[in-house]
Order: sequence, then C-alpha cells, then structure tokens
Amino acid sequence: MASEDDAVKKAMIVDARARNISHNVRCTECGSQSIEDSQADIAILLRKLIRDEIRAGKSDKEIFKKLEDDFGETVLYTPKFDMQTAALWLSPVLVAAVAAGGWAYKKHKQKTNVHIMALDLVRGVSLTPKEKETMLDILTPPPSQGARTPFWWRR
Repeated sequence: MASEDDAVKKAMIVDARARNISHNVRCTECGSQSIEDSQADIAILLRKLIRDEIRAGKSDKEIFKKLEDDFGETVLYTPKFDMQTAALWLSPVLVAAVAAGGWAYKKHKQKTNVHIMALDLVRGVSLTPKEKETMLDILTPPPSQGARTPFWWRR
C-alpha cells in the first residue's frame, strides 16, 4: 500500500513538473500557444519528451536547455537576458523613463513660464515701484498648496 501511494505521489510530481515546463514552451507549429494548450502533433510529442526527461532524472534547467538546443531560443516564452536581448528587456523601462521625463519637464515649464514672462514684462517697461509690485503680484503664480516642489526643481 505504501509503495502504491509513493508511486501515485511520484506520478503527480512528474505531472506537475511537466505541466509547469509545458506552459513555458511555445508550440513550434502554432506559435502562439504553449505546448500544454496545443493539440498539434509536435506539441504532443514534446509533452511526452518532457515527461520522459523528468522520469530520467533531469532538472528543469537541463530540460529547457535541451529544448533550446534542439529548437532554438524562440521555443521558450522567456528569452535569456544577454547583450542580444538587453534592448528587448530594457525598452519598456526606457520608454517609460523618457515619457515621465517629458511629462515632468512640461509640468515644470508650465509652472515657471508665467513667472519668467512676468519678470520680462516688468523689466522691459519703465514702471513705478508700486506698479512693478502690483504687476508681480498679479502675474506671479501662487505657491502650490499641498504639494511641495521637490528640491531639484527649485531655482
């Protein structure tokens, strides 16, 4: 009875490992499905190959390496991080950083343009001190309430 339970447990472990690996391997015939979801002949054969490799005692890394060697790197859903794929992995971060920088610069320019224009207006026209003070009071934007300007944006 105990050996029967052990055999069932071992079969369940093999099945779970095989499913985990199969979800991360692309079907070479379908392209958009994992071999776990595909019913193509090659997917069925690859699922059998994975189970055979697990029963032979190979680790998940060894199985992924074998599949990559046999079918190329595109068979895996997660490409390695190396010099060839660095642009692929880092491009979302770079695009987000450029967009955030552009947005921050635009917001900063919106806040400072009114003040700069007010100073230029006051400098270019001969006004009495009272008139200059009134112009600056009218054209200078009030300090933002609640949110403080970060120290790196202050001039």
